[in-house]
Amino acid sequence: MKDLTHGSIVRHILAMAPPIMVGMISIMICQLVDLYFVSSLGDAAVAGVAAAGNAGFLVNALMQVLGVGTVALIAHAVGRKDRADANLIFNQAVVLSVLAGLLTLVIGAALSRPYMRSVAADQATVEAGTTYLLWFMPALALEFAMQVLASALRATGIVRPAMVVRALAVAINIALAPVLISGWGTGCALGVAGAGLASSIAVAVGVLMLLAYFRKVERYVALSAAQWRPQPRHLMRILNVGLPAGGEFAMMFIFMAVVYYVLRDFGAAAQAGFGIGQRVLGLIQMPALAIALAAAPIAGQNVGAGNGARVRETFVKTALITTVVAVGFMILAQLKPELLLAGFSNDRETMAIAFLFLRIISLNMVAQGLIFTCSSMFQGLGNTRPVLVSSVTRVFTYSLPVLWLSTRPGFRIEHVWYLSIAATTLQAAMSLWLMRREFGMRFASQDEAAKAVEAEPVAPPARAPA
Repeated sequence: MKDLTHGSIVRHILAMAPPIMVGMISIMICQLVDLYFVSSLGDAAVAGVAAAGNAGFLVNALMQVLGVGTVALIAHAVGRKDRADANLIFNQAVVLSVLAGLLTLVIGAALSRPYMRSVAADQATVEAGTTYLLWFMPALALEFAMQVLASALRATGIVRPAMVVRALAVAINIALAPVLISGWGTGCALGVAGAGLASSIAVAVGVLMLLAYFRKVERYVALSAAQWRPQPRHLMRILNVGLPAGGEFAMMFIFMAVVYYVLRDFGAAAQAGFGIGQRVLGLIQMPALAIALAAAPIAGQNVGAGNGARVRETFVKTALITTVVAVGFMILAQLKPELLLAGFSNDRETMAIAFLFLRIISLNMVAQGLIFTCSSMFQGLGNTRPVLVSSVTRVFTYSLPVLWLSTRPGFRIEHVWYLSIAATTLQAAMSLWLMRREFGMRFASQDEAAKAVEAEPVAPPARAPA
């Protein structure tokens, strides 16, 4: 366990962000590897895998329920020096992860094809996306356990083990992808099914490695079968914090589904170009997101310790660092987009759309970095409802206008991206206002006490008797 209630906040952020970023980039690389090797199968396969991958946003919503609730409550317990509560929350979260994984498998098997029919441009894309989803679903189910184990470590200030496991899982996925997709060395090419299977095998190995770490190394929080009996009160504690954060990811799923729905009139190449551009954009946003995520355990432990001034300082410094990083990557995307998009498709139309998307949407990066920061801070505070409010606002201010414009003459694909910039900027402004409001309500008493102490007259030193 690492105590984050003392020491330099910037140092804590910079120490935790790189391992978090490596872990997240590992996930993104898995998706990019799938797209890279699937691209040889044609536009329908690329569009199908990209659209199927959007279903991961919905599963990520459920993962966030567990991850955010676990980080917030364990971090608060660490700040209070309440190890017993930290262990109880951890083991109850493990139970929830098993239940959520099983639910994902059942629902995924039932709804994969109906989902693809609702968003795909043609039947070939439907078939490719459905096949990929069915083989990728075990990976999504196992990610719940991976999320809880990694979140428990992050709440205690430990991030390196999860990074190492993610990196090894990516190496496994990269090694398996060409073998299973294209049949390298075996002559048995599974196509898009191989892409999903490679990811599922890699995640399964990762979960086993993290479980081994908890059994042999981790001491502050530990797996305990005696605490696996579901306890409704503590399950609700996790869900009360996590559900609004899960709702935020559900809003992202709706947002992306609307984009795919609008783009289907432009054809499979448009959906494929958007899928490639979106994956690359997500990759270059990872540094800012990693910095923002480092703020949650720092804020959470200091909330548990009752140190409001340090919580505020965490927000200010995190926002400044994420802004600087976002500006740097935005400039790269504007000046050298070809460096980021090279090699994903030989189709000119697909790549032209990917270039256009990246140039326009990268202008969002500063606003998105501030959204990341506010979201992570609300997680650390243990109140994620404001995050859901700002996400709902973004979905409505984007979806309704873009659906209306898509029915009007002269509608162009650029309009999809420009509306996204406007909606994201509005969400960033609302998130900042909600953050300021939360600080005012939560720490008002501490601020008044501090002012009272400053206003007290200093008594003159007593004179020594003559």
